[in-house]
Amino acid sequence: MLASEDITALGLTLRLAGVTVLVLLAVGTPLAWWLSQTQSRCKTMVEAVVALPLVLPPTVLGFYLLLALGPHGVIGGLSRALGGESLAFTFTGLVIGSAFYSLPFVVQPLQGAFEAMGRRPLEVAATLGASPLNRFVTVAVPLARRGFLTAIVLGFAHTLGEFGVVLMLGGNIPGATQVISIAIYDHVEMLQYGQAHMLSALLLVLSFSILLAVYLLNRRFSVVHP
Repeated sequence: MLASEDITALGLTLRLAGVTVLVLLAVGTPLAWWLSQTQSRCKTMVEAVVALPLVLPPTVLGFYLLLALGPHGVIGGLSRALGGESLAFTFTGLVIGSAFYSLPFVVQPLQGAFEAMGRRPLEVAATLGASPLNRFVTVAVPLARRGFLTAIVLGFAHTLGEFGVVLMLGGNIPGATQVISIAIYDHVEMLQYGQAHMLSALLLVLSFSILLAVYLLNRRFSVVHP
């Protein structure tokens, strides 16, 4: 049986992953669209920044985010100046950190889907009088639905198992910032391997089920709409 603190950590993890995916879709969709369409010299630089979390150790990213979101950081200081609180060691801070860490897992699939559909459908829609926004909503988004599905699943699954960034940025506060990966680490430190095993197995099954679902859905889309 899971302890109440473990259930709370699981609920917090699922909420963090869900909110992070929504934030990443709002930010990553226009960014991916711009990267797929632009010929700007800045494109390579932006692509490198987006991919940086793939190679940067999570503790390094978490450390700099901690400085930025802390009371004397750029973002944390601005939040306090506007009457808010320091964002370090809060759920909002975890969302910001998770969004940075999972950014390539959402932007890259979307960029690839937008690039794969080519320019022809958009040119046809333009000749029919569709505005740029209308072309994006009614043509680009439906054609890139597999990319959206992949981005949502990868962003959600990657945030589920996040450890280094959330530990640096959120600490280990039960009920506030303690996610399931940190709860597993705590159980191992206390030699409670049974509880650690249950949480790890739960996370393993959940992650596998999510990935299996996306592969099955992508296969269904490819069969119905070759």
